[in-house]
Amino acid sequence: MKDKLIEFFKDYRVILIIVLLIGSVASISVFGIQEGLDLKGGSQIEIHLEKPVDTNTMNTVTSVLDKRLNAFGVRDVQVRASGDQDVIIDIAGVKPDEVANLVGAPGKFEAKIGNDTVLVGSDIVTVKTYSVEGNTWHVPFTITTEAANKFAQLANGKAGQPVNMYLDGNLVSSPTLDPGLANGVASTDVEVSGAENSSAQAQSQAKNIQTILQSGALPVSVTITGISSVDASLGEQFKNGALIAGGLALVVISLIIFIRYRDPKLVLPIILTSIAELILILGVASVIRWNIDLAAIAGILAAIGTGVDDQIIITDEVLKGKKDLESVSKSGKTRKSKKSKKGKKAKKTGDRKVKVSKRTTGFRVRIRSAFFIIYASAATLIAAMLPIAYIGFTRGTTGIGVLTGFAFTTIIGVLIGIFITRPVYAKFIEMIYGE
Repeated sequence: MKDKLIEFFKDYRVILIIVLLIGSVASISVFGIQEGLDLKGGSQIEIHLEKPVDTNTMNTVTSVLDKRLNAFGVRDVQVRASGDQDVIIDIAGVKPDEVANLVGAPGKFEAKIGNDTVLVGSDIVTVKTYSVEGNTWHVPFTITTEAANKFAQLANGKAGQPVNMYLDGNLVSSPTLDPGLANGVASTDVEVSGAENSSAQAQSQAKNIQTILQSGALPVSVTITGISSVDASLGEQFKNGALIAGGLALVVISLIIFIRYRDPKLVLPIILTSIAELILILGVASVIRWNIDLAAIAGILAAIGTGVDDQIIITDEVLKGKKDLESVSKSGKTRKSKKSKKGKKAKKTGDRKVKVSKRTTGFRVRIRSAFFIIYASAATLIAAMLPIAYIGFTRGTTGIGVLTGFAFTTIIGVLIGIFITRPVYAKFIEMIYGE
């Protein structure tokens, strides 16, 4: 048995899972796990539109707010419509006053030279990274070729005049028109800048303006009608309850496996495999900064439940093959032969080689048959989850949406299972019964 264990731990699949488990534990220890609004608490902001809007306009409003908050750096945010005139925003781990002005601003940008409007928000193509020098901030951006030609015509010969830049009707910057931009030659590079009382204020203002310019303008005016904090006490209660429920689930699974197979040595590997999958999923979430909320926890449970099913499939296939080989072996022992003692000895040796070869080949065939079922099941599950995940990802860079969190976490768990943990479990079963 010792030699079998040494051979088992030398397998590249076993080495890989050990390395990944160590890396996951290290990542969780260093980076921690991002908790969602359900577990961490946060803020809820209620926004009221100036008038009822149709579905397309409401989708534009939620999309702009979504992009604005993501660009600002808010990790876990849910933007959802409530009727045709209200929007509710749930934000985890962020104080309401940090984003209230950001979501309440329509984001209408306009630049004027005298009474002539030379730029508007729709002319902006890309917004570059802002910079801060002391108390002065700079937000560079590029505009379309058409807008650059229009700006060059209106700015021609007006060097030294101020270019008043407004955001939602408020003057945010009045840079002097550079002679290089007043010679009638079009340029797509433009910059908005300003000065504040402190470097921290300059940093905050630059980030806000960059975010608003990136996300675009809201199609209607909005007002904030309510701001409230979401207590994390429910999350603490849920986490404690989840730990208890998880422990009870492991006990129940262990009992079911023991009753089914009557073999204690199969219980521990299945339980350890499930725990390894949990650690690897949390490790991936820690590395990519994926938020773990109630939906993600449901996805983890679904992935681990699928993993237990797959391990049962592998075990059943292997044990079935073992019984078939034992039946063949018993039937072979009942045959009689009248050959010489030397011939009997030679035949016995040959039979043993054939039996070992058949057993090894038979187990591998059974394991391949089990993995064919596992891969087909995983492909079906992933195909069902992808549309749900896609819907949320199209709304923002963090995959907003309750169902998206469930779908994405389930897909990650299933992929970890079929490519990492299931092959190791199959190797273990082969080690026990394959020789």
